[in-house]
Amino acid sequence: MTSISILGEAQLRELVPLDLAAIDQVEAAFLALATEAVAMPPILRLDLPEQHGEVDVKTAYLPRFDGFAIKVSTGFFNNPALGLPSLNGLMLVLSAKTGLTEAVLLDNGYLTAVRTAAAGAVAARWLAKHDTPHVAVIGAGEQARLQLQALTLVRRVERVSVWARNRASAERFATEMTATLGVRCEIARNVHHALVEADLAITTTPSRTPLIEAADLHPGLHITAMGSDAEHKNEIAPAALAAARYICDRVQQTRVLGELHHALEAGVVSAQTVFAELGQVIAGRAVGRTHASDVTICDLTGTGAQDTAIATLALARVREAGAGTIFRNEVKC
Repeated sequence: MTSISILGEAQLRELVPLDLAAIDQVEAAFLALATEAVAMPPILRLDLPEQHGEVDVKTAYLPRFDGFAIKVSTGFFNNPALGLPSLNGLMLVLSAKTGLTEAVLLDNGYLTAVRTAAAGAVAARWLAKHDTPHVAVIGAGEQARLQLQALTLVRRVERVSVWARNRASAERFATEMTATLGVRCEIARNVHHALVEADLAITTTPSRTPLIEAADLHPGLHITAMGSDAEHKNEIAPAALAAARYICDRVQQTRVLGELHHALEAGVVSAQTVFAELGQVIAGRAVGRTHASDVTICDLTGTGAQDTAIATLALARVREAGAGTIFRNEVKC
C-alpha cells in the first residue's frame, strides 16, 4: 500500500508562496545543472493550432533530491471566450528510488508561475548591478507582477516603468504594484521610453517580433528575458543580443527556442560560440557581470530542473503541514 498526496491550487498557494525560500530552491536547481549529473530530456511539445493550444511536458532528475517531477503545462488561448483560464497544468512527483507516484499537484500552472518568477530573481541576484532602483517591466500580465514581486526580494526597487500593448492593462499593473509593493510605477509610452533610464528590465510577453533593439541598450543595463519559451516567440532583437553579455538557463534549449535561437538564425552570433549558463555563473565556472557598465541579458526558457525543484519544495511543505487528500494505492508485486 502506498500513499499519494493530492492537492489543488488553493492549498498550494498557501503552502508555496513566492518567497526567498522558493528563490533559493530554484537557485539550487540552476547550480545542480552546472555541478551534478542531472538528467533532463528535451521539452516535449504538442501544438493544437485549430484550438490555438499548446502543451509542454518538462521533467528532470536532480541527484540532490529524492524525487523528480513531471510537469504538464497547457496554454489554450481561446479559453477566455469560454470563460476559462488560458493556462493550466499539473505536476506529478515520483520517487527517484522506486518510481512510485508520491504526489499529484493540481496547481493549474501556479507552481510554474512561482518557479519562473523565482528564476528571474536568481538572474537578477547574480547578473544585475547591486543598485537597481529603476526597473522597466515589459508586459503587464501575471508573470510581470510576479517577476517584479520576486525582484523586490533580492534588489531594492524604487521606481518602475511599465509598458504593455494594452494601456489599460499597464494602468492596472501600475496601480496594483504601487499599492502592493510600495514602489512608484509609471506608464511608459513605448518600450524605448521604458528602458531609457532603467537599471534592470524584465520582458514578460509572448511577442513574435522583437521589442528591445540594440539602440535600447546602455551601460549597466541588465535584461531578464523570460517570454520566449517557444520557437516563434522573440522579445530581444538579434543585434541587441549580440551586443550584450549573454547568459541563459540551458544552452541546448535556447539554441532551438528563446532569444539565442533567433540570433543564431539571423547570423549575428556564431553557432560555435560558447555561451554561459546561469548555473555555471553561480558555480563560479563561467563569467557573469564583471563591471558595473556591462550590459547583460539572461535568456530564461524554463527547465525541468526548476519544476522538480519547486515540486520538491511543495511536497516537503505538504508533508510538514499534513495537508492534502491522501489516496491509498494498493501496489501488487
